[in-house]
Amino acid sequence: MVGIHMQRAAFVLLFVSVFLAIMLVFTKHILVAMHQQVAIAEEAGVYALYLIPSFFAYGIFQCQLKFLQTQNIVFPMVLSSAVVASLHIPLCWLLVTKSGLGSKGAAIANSVSYWINVLLIGFYVKFSSSCEKSRTGFSKKALQNIPEFLKISIPSACMLWYILDLEATYSSLSLLNILIPCCMNYNE
Repeated sequence: MVGIHMQRAAFVLLFVSVFLAIMLVFTKHILVAMHQQVAIAEEAGVYALYLIPSFFAYGIFQCQLKFLQTQNIVFPMVLSSAVVASLHIPLCWLLVTKSGLGSKGAAIANSVSYWINVLLIGFYVKFSSSCEKSRTGFSKKALQNIPEFLKISIPSACMLWYILDLEATYSSLSLLNILIPCCMNYNE
């Protein structure tokens, strides 16, 4: 059943990623409409376009991680992350600095790293004996009960987003409470 839930979640996230990708195509126009400087909006728009492939990989990767976490399989995730991190640093250097791609290279490096992670975890799930009972291969059951799945996942995602937003706001206010007295006492 865990494999079917993973497939259902991946299907939903890939579907949502299509709409997010469409939004990323219009990043420049959205930023200009929000009165951002045109040069910054153009650069952000180009970066966002090259970042689109990573959205699809990230959705699949998160489903794979939850699939392994529910079975208390942690070491492959750690190993995969270590391998990808060790590849990501030289890949970023190569694509950003040596090739002269700049921010485009950074976005491409992120996408490549996410897809490598997806492949490594995918191969582990496919060929590992520890996932033998839970992996199902593609099942049509994954496409059933999607409305019920959304009834649980949408409020959960909204709650998580709200909590992270509050956490970011609180941490920035806490930082200001530390910095303001330091700056005021600087001249004394």
